[in-house]
Amino acid sequence: MHKNPDGERLLTEIDYARLNKLHGAQFPPELIETLDSLDLVPSREIPPDIVTMYSQVIVEDLDSHKRQKLTLCYPGDAEPHLGFISVLSPVGASLLGQRVGAIARWRTPNGDACAAEIVTLLFQPEASGDYTT
Repeated sequence: MHKNPDGERLLTEIDYARLNKLHGAQFPPELIETLDSLDLVPSREIPPDIVTMYSQVIVEDLDSHKRQKLTLCYPGDAEPHLGFISVLSPVGASLLGQRVGAIARWRTPNGDACAAEIVTLLFQPEASGDYTT
């Protein structure tokens, strides 16, 4: 596993194992790059301000300043119209492992560059004592 020199993006070992099982799916190159750059930590040691799988966040678009509540999930649970964003999507891959206050950057399917600040982490499974979700 390649270490991020800044140590800014972290991933729980269980999320890493589960995400690697999805490799047969349409695994976007951005997510492969993201997984290669994240530092792995045990679930019990993940800081409470890191976006993990099933974390619920408020993000603010840097251009429009519009805020949205998003929940990072696996593809089978994705319902974008309800704010459940697949980790396999460009937005989802950009959120994974980020810290509150970080800027998530991604490209839309038509190539437009987007960026949003992670303003608040409303819920993180590990912070609530759930180390297996």
